[in-house]
Amino acid sequence: MKHFIGCDVHTRFQVVAWIDQETGEVRVRRLEHAKEETRGFYAQLARGTVVGVEATFPALWFERLLEEYGHELWVGDAARIRASEIRYQKNDDLDAELWLDLLRTGRFPLLWVPSREERDLRQLLVHRLKRVRARTQVMNQLQGLAISEGVCRKRKLWSEKGRAELEKRELLPWAARRRRELLEWLDHLDTSVGELHRALVEAGRQRPEVELLRTHPGVGPVVGLAMVLTLGPVERFANRRKLVSYLGLNPREHSSAGRQRLGAISKQGSSLMRWLLVEAAQTAARYDPQLRRVYQRLKMRRSSGVAKVAVARRLAVRLFWMLRTRQKYAQLVRTSGSPSSAVVPPKAGSNL
Repeated sequence: MKHFIGCDVHTRFQVVAWIDQETGEVRVRRLEHAKEETRGFYAQLARGTVVGVEATFPALWFERLLEEYGHELWVGDAARIRASEIRYQKNDDLDAELWLDLLRTGRFPLLWVPSREERDLRQLLVHRLKRVRARTQVMNQLQGLAISEGVCRKRKLWSEKGRAELEKRELLPWAARRRRELLEWLDHLDTSVGELHRALVEAGRQRPEVELLRTHPGVGPVVGLAMVLTLGPVERFANRRKLVSYLGLNPREHSSAGRQRLGAISKQGSSLMRWLLVEAAQTAARYDPQLRRVYQRLKMRRSSGVAKVAVARRLAVRLFWMLRTRQKYAQLVRTSGSPSSAVVPPKAGSNL
């Protein structure tokens, strides 16, 4: 017989609810993380106890603690948990009791959780993205500084000649210090991004699914690895609609009485994955005739933003079917009815 613990986890404490085996009553207790209360509580439980938590912030230390004592951690869908009971009172004790009730009655909305190694690779993706954005901010500042001094070189500013021209400009003391520090940061970020990108490429080479996705135009090591890590086992998606909804690329809907009302995309799921798909879709639309027609038609009818998201949605569905069928891009396009002439090799040197 399994024992269940409903656990409402916070950053500094947690509230747990369980059933007393002697009296059959529901017990509630607050455990402070800074003290040894948390470790002592879970140490006395029988091995194999199921601890149910709501999907919130990552608490890796708590996961390691439960694994140390042989307990199971179940992560539940926060939206479905909240919708399972309508009430006007909400506090930590009632939440923990609700988790416990859902566990006992078999109604706990269990979520798929990637392994720790996969979550660590996600940190690599996020860290690279943050470093790339920081580098872009530094480059924009240097561009502004160069333009104020009459050096308008756009991309050529980052060539050897353009940088030398920027460095030899005579500036006032504080402007010169700003230029020097920005250039130092740029060099540091270039080195850091290069190291992270090489590590990311190496991680992708160890996964056949990533190499499979990279056969599609516009999909590089970053998008391929991010897609594999975000989706996990593709068999858990029954169809493409489930996938699009999981990525937050489906429209919001408020329809009733036979009248359909569609809004903007829901933006649920991974914002990083959506951003990468939109970036990759712009490259894919240049090299894939079918996606290019979709983009041009929607751009004329609606706007470029709508067209980019629509192409990103179609690209996500294609990558999903490539993973499901284990077919490369050329095979997938031919089997979908498109002429073989539509198959265009991906652009060499793509960073995404």
